[in-house]
This record gives sequence, C-alpha cells and structure tokens, in this order.
Amino acid sequence: MNPAASIFVAGHRGLVGSALVRRLRAAGFQKLLLRERAELDLTDLLFLGSSCIYPRLAPQPMREDHLLTGPLEPTNEPYAIAKIAGLKMCQAYRKQYGFDAICAMPTNLYGPGDNFSDHDAHVLPALLRRFHEAKESGAPEVVLWGSGQPRREFLYVDDLADACLFLLQRYQDEQPINVGWGRDLTIAELAETIARTVGFSGRTRYDPSKPDGTPRKLLDTSRLTALGWSPRTELAVGIRTTYEWFLNNRAQLRT
Repeated sequence: MNPAASIFVAGHRGLVGSALVRRLRAAGFQKLLLRERAELDLTDLLFLGSSCIYPRLAPQPMREDHLLTGPLEPTNEPYAIAKIAGLKMCQAYRKQYGFDAICAMPTNLYGPGDNFSDHDAHVLPALLRRFHEAKESGAPEVVLWGSGQPRREFLYVDDLADACLFLLQRYQDEQPINVGWGRDLTIAELAETIARTVGFSGRTRYDPSKPDGTPRKLLDTSRLTALGWSPRTELAVGIRTTYEWFLNNRAQLRT
C-alpha cells in the first residue's frame, strides 16, 4: 500500500472504523477520506445487477420475474452469483430494516471508458480493437469465435447513467427493473457494423469450434418504458463515438 494513497474508511466513527483510522494514521497514512452519514449515506443507494444473471435459457425477452428460474450460463456463473447475492441482500435489508435500495438490471454496456484489453474485454470493445488492429496491420481477415449467430442487446453507457438518475428520482420498489433497448442483433451483424465503422475491408471468418455462450440475451424493458424512460443512442452512433474515444485514448489503455 502506498502511504500517499487516498483511503476511504466507511463507518469511521464506529468501533472498528475508528480503530482502523487510528492504525492507518499510526502507520503513516494521512490521506484518509472520512465522511459522516449526513454527507455520504451508504444506506441510500442504487445497486446494479446485470442481464448475465438471468438463466442461460430464459424465455426471450427476459422479464424480471425470470430471475432464478433456471441454470445460469456456466462461463459467467461466479459473476452472476455475486450479482444475485447483492440484489437479494438489498431486498432482504429493505424488508427487515427499511434499507432504501433499488436494483437496476442493465443489459450489455459499451462506450467511452470501456475495457479494450486483449485478455478480458467484453465482446463489443474487443471487436473494436481487433478490427482496428487488423486494419492497421493490413490483415486480410479477422477470425471470431463461435458461429456469429448468438443474439445480444447493447446499451450505450451514457444512456445507462441517464436511466440510473431517472430511477433514483422516480422508482421505489424492491423488485429489480431491467434497463436496455428491448431489441438485439446477432454477433455477426455487430461485427459487420464495427468493421464498417473502423474501415476494415477484409473478411470476417467464424470458428464454430469455439463456444457461442448463451444463445440469446434480450431484456424485456416494458416496466421501465411504462415509467417514461427509453434510450436515445442508436447502436451505430454509439459505436462511432466509442471508436473515436478509443483512438484518442489508446496510449493509456490496458493491453
């Protein structure tokens, strides 16, 4: 730990929190971030789930009541279980203590600030980087995992931020609420859109020996739509904006 680092200590006036403050200061950590509940109330929050926590073969589009009705996708089961645990914690705290929390379930997100790493990026930023590098190197083709036929839904991250503020101001219920477009496309269609945006003119080939993952993940967003919110950023526009951000920031990105 860097002694010059800023460290936030939650509950710093309580038994354990105050002891931590004393010990950190004695060890030379002086940049402690300490806030009273009146300044920073961590019991009044928004918890974000994910469309990944729905069953692998849930009916499409997926409604909020499809949660925990079937097995999860094995490739992201640990992540899904962690998100489900957080959601259930919020619901239990609300019932027992009046804990003021709501749970929003966003679909696949993308946009400025995304992770473009070769090792652990999600599909959209990963494809942006791969097509960009193929264009720069003059590669004749890009090989993608799977068949290209699984269907996915994508939401621009600034639209999610807008939805979060909307829900914080207008939603008060223990049931989670989906946040998405309510429409999807195949991975092959996504790849074609990205290739056009990047300006890659080579071939796109699919390797069906590699896994496809969940066949389809589309959220039913009718509850959120009924409240009066809908996304604004069309996919092609969002991909173009994200690519511009990538070009302007790639020197600082993780590899």
